Amino acid sequence: MPASTSTVTTSRPEKDQNGAARLRVSPEAETAPLLEFKEHDFFWTYTEEPHRTRRQAIIKAHPEVTKLCGPEPLTKYVVLGVVSLQILCAYLLKDAPFLSWKFFLTAYIIGATANQNLFLAIHEISHNLAFRSASANRAIAIVANLPIGIPYSASFRPYHLTHHKSLGVDGLDTDLPTAAEAFVLDSILGKAFFCTFQILFYALRPGFVYKVPFTSIHFTNIFVQLLFDFILVKATSLNGLYYLILSSFLAGSLHPCAGHFIAEHYVFDPPTRTAKDPLTNTPIPETFSYYGILNFFTYNVGLHNEHHDFPAIPWTRLHKLNEVANEFYCDLPSWDEM
Repeated sequence: MPASTSTVTTSRPEKDQNGAARLRVSPEAETAPLLEFKEHDFFWTYTEEPHRTRRQAIIKAHPEVTKLCGPEPLTKYVVLGVVSLQILCAYLLKDAPFLSWKFFLTAYIIGATANQNLFLAIHEISHNLAFRSASANRAIAIVANLPIGIPYSASFRPYHLTHHKSLGVDGLDTDLPTAAEAFVLDSILGKAFFCTFQILFYALRPGFVYKVPFTSIHFTNIFVQLLFDFILVKATSLNGLYYLILSSFLAGSLHPCAGHFIAEHYVFDPPTRTAKDPLTNTPIPETFSYYGILNFFTYNVGLHNEHHDFPAIPWTRLHKLNEVANEFYCDLPSWDEM
C-alpha cells in the first residue's frame, strides 16, 4: 500500500442534544462532495453506510433469506475442539525450550491458527449465534477465551456491536486507526510495524477511544481466565502459558489468517466516482469480502459484506446468503485470492 494512501473510510459524527453521536448533516449536504480525500488523512464520506440499504433491498427481493438467521449449534463443538487442541499443545510443550524452533513453529502453525479461530469464534458469539440464550453465549465466549491467555471476550462484545451500529463513525468505531496512528504509521516501515504488532493496537486502541462500563460479566471473564491460567501453569509449567500468549500474538501478527483484519475495511486505492456500489451508489464501499480458502479456519469472516448486511446469519449460512442474493454481491469489490 503506498505510503500516501489513507487506510480507512470514516464518517464524521456530531452530537445531538442527548449526547448521542450521529453522522453530520449540514445545509450544504446536497451540494457537498460525496467524498473528501486529503493526503496523509482518512477518506471522509458523507453518504449513508450501505449495509442497511442493501439489507432492506435483499429482504424485499429475497424474503426467504430471513430464514437463514439464528444460532448455529455446530459453533460450540468447534470451540470445544479448538480449546482442547490448544490445551493439549500447551501440555506437550511444557518441557520444550521457549527459544526453540519446535516451540515457535508449533505456536505459529498450530497455535496462531487455532487462536485466530477462537478470536473469530468470540466474534461470532458476540452476535448470539452459538445459543439462543444470551447467558449461554456469554459463557461459551469465556470458554473460547481460555487459550488466548488474556481475558477480553466480555469487552470485545460491546465494542464490536458498536462497530456494526456505527461503522466508520470517528470516535465510535474502534476498528478504525486513530488519527495519531494514521500520522505516525504513514510509511512503509510504519505499516510493517502495524502489521507485525496489530494485535496490540486492537487490544489497546478501544480504551483510548471510549470506555465501556465494567459489568459482572467482565469480572467473571477475568476471574475464570486467571483461574485457568493458574491451573495451566500448575499442571504444565510457565511454558504452557507462554505458548498460549505467543500463539495469540502471532495470530494477530504476520500470519496468513490475520489478513482479514486488513481486508475487511481498509481502502487501498484512492476512490473515483466510477467505483461505486451498484445498489446504493456509494462512491467507496466501506466493507470488502474475501472468498478464499482461509475462510475455512476463520468462521467465514471473509464474507464480510454478507456479515455486515445480516449480522444475525451465522457463519455456516453466509455462503447461502451470497448464493441466494448473488446479484447484490457479484459486482462489489472483493479479495478473490490470497
